[in-house]
This record gives sequence, C-alpha cells and structure tokens, in this order.
Amino acid sequence: MVKYATLIASTLLFVPGYAYAVHHTMTSGRPSAVLSHAKCSEVWKHAVPTGDTLAKADAGPYIVNWHMANPDNDASIDQKEFFSACRKGLVKYTKY
Repeated sequence: MVKYATLIASTLLFVPGYAYAVHHTMTSGRPSAVLSHAKCSEVWKHAVPTGDTLAKADAGPYIVNWHMANPDNDASIDQKEFFSACRKGLVKYTKY
C-alpha cells in the first residue's frame, strides 16, 4: 500500500510540472525556430500595426529574449532589429 501511495504522489508531482513545461516552450528566452521572411513580416504587422517600433512593454507575446533581440538596449525594437531577431530565432510565431 505504501508503494502505491508513493507512486501516486510522485506521479501527481511530475505530471503537472511536465504539462507546464510542454505548454510554455519559449519561456526560457532561448532561440527557437527561425521564421521565414513571410512569417516574420506577418508577426511584425500584427505586433506593430503602426510600422514604427515595438515597445518592450508590448514585446512579450512576440520576442523570446528582449536583450538578445535589442542589441542597442534602448526602449524599443525597430523593424531592422526585429527582422534580425527573426533570423536568429528570437521571434515567436503564433497563429492569430
């Protein structure tokens, strides 16, 4: 009986952590898949409808790692930096 209780307890602890890790695949800030130019353009248009710059406060859904995607370390990412980040796998693509 004790063996089964231990097995159940360890399974309950393991499964939620595993589900969380699978659900949030880009929370580590590490580069992911490199986007094609078309997909990068699609994300840029969605993230920055004005076509100007992407503010840090708005970047969470799109940028994997702010510091790596913003080499001049200012308060926003311009289009050149954004497309460079795309080529490095630093931009997330999700279907909108």
